[in-house]
Amino acid sequence: MRYENAWELQDEITTIVNVLGFSIWYLRYDRNADIFHLELASHLDEEQQEQLVAHMSLATDYEGEGAHGSIFSMR
Repeated sequence: MRYENAWELQDEITTIVNVLGFSIWYLRYDRNADIFHLELASHLDEEQQEQLVAHMSLATDYEGEGAHGSIFSMR
């Protein structure tokens, strides 16, 4: 992925998270690994996790629970 595309994808991720009614605690693009790391500001139940994953245009994996909320990775 080109670095410029990462900014567009970050905006897309933020929009989807907000539309679904969730808030982002942490969102970072790791250029070396070509992956986004997302932690939400709340802990999602399984149905909410599936809903978020289904709306993402990138391949998205649920990684577990962090200190602030549910954690996902996206490629």
